[in-house]
Amino acid sequence: MASRTKSPMDQMSAHVDRAWDRMAAGDIAGALRSAEKALEMDRENPEVQNLMGYVLAAEGRAEEAIEHYRQAIELDESFVEAMLNATEVLLFPLRDWDAAIAMVEQALEWIEEDAELADALLLQVDAHLGKGSRDDAERVLRRVPKGPFENAGIEVALGRAWFELGRADEAEPRLERAIALEPDLADAHYYLGLCREQRKDMAGMAVAFLRARDADLRTGLPLGPLSPSEFEDRVRGAIESIPETLAKLIDGAFVIVGDVPGAEVVAEGVDPRIPVLLDGLSQEGEPPKASRVFVYRRNVERFGVGEPKDLIAQAIIDELRHTFPELATGTASEEIVGSTDEAN
Repeated sequence: MASRTKSPMDQMSAHVDRAWDRMAAGDIAGALRSAEKALEMDRENPEVQNLMGYVLAAEGRAEEAIEHYRQAIELDESFVEAMLNATEVLLFPLRDWDAAIAMVEQALEWIEEDAELADALLLQVDAHLGKGSRDDAERVLRRVPKGPFENAGIEVALGRAWFELGRADEAEPRLERAIALEPDLADAHYYLGLCREQRKDMAGMAVAFLRARDADLRTGLPLGPLSPSEFEDRVRGAIESIPETLAKLIDGAFVIVGDVPGAEVVAEGVDPRIPVLLDGLSQEGEPPKASRVFVYRRNVERFGVGEPKDLIAQAIIDELRHTFPELATGTASEEIVGSTDEAN
């Protein structure tokens, strides 16, 4: 019996399918290899260009990802998925708010279904919030179809948007529906906790935060490529890059690296997604100081794409400013950012 040889189109489709499977499994390097093979076989295929953009975005190569998304859209002007994928990268990490708003407007010309319309408009809400245009964000948010939606991701995005606009009363029903649809959705529990904090329900906040923490550990993103010892090296480098005016506040502190805050401190009201926590604070009347510095790796990496040392340094800056506001001024923060830039 003669063996069948796959056609080039079948081979390319196999590479595309394998790339998406690898992405679902968290194997970005494997996905990239398959995507590159598919691209070699057909650079004029918009699906392949979109795939390449998606994989590169996951690898942290945002500018390259945008180029592939733009090529996908040039090849298919109605390719809404590529437009929305591009918008997500334009929002974070690129923070190009105006380009993100424009990309959504382009997508809106082709969108017909309510769920896809909600996805697009919610991305535009994020862009307006990024610009600080709260009135524009609320105007767009009120254009989102009322639903309810069977997609828990849309419901939690609606809840988060209303929370960001200071409307916990609008946010909570959306978040509760998201949890009903998908009980392990960490973002829904987290923002529900923030809503409860806003209305001073501290017991309800702690419960929601604990559930968010557990869901993050069960279903959250995998850790980045650094080994534990390499990440600890970045922590040491971050601390060394802090100017003396702030470094003295944690001089000699015991530094502990973990994944996320422990359940016992979250139960006491600590944000489960805080990247750095200072502990062992000096008593009133003593020189300000912290004797312990906890760095939570998953929460640092949640910040987004960038050199881990710089992300850790900025997280320490922010916690120092929060804990010692009378000493950690905006000027000091600028010095730290400058020092981390010069060190690279």
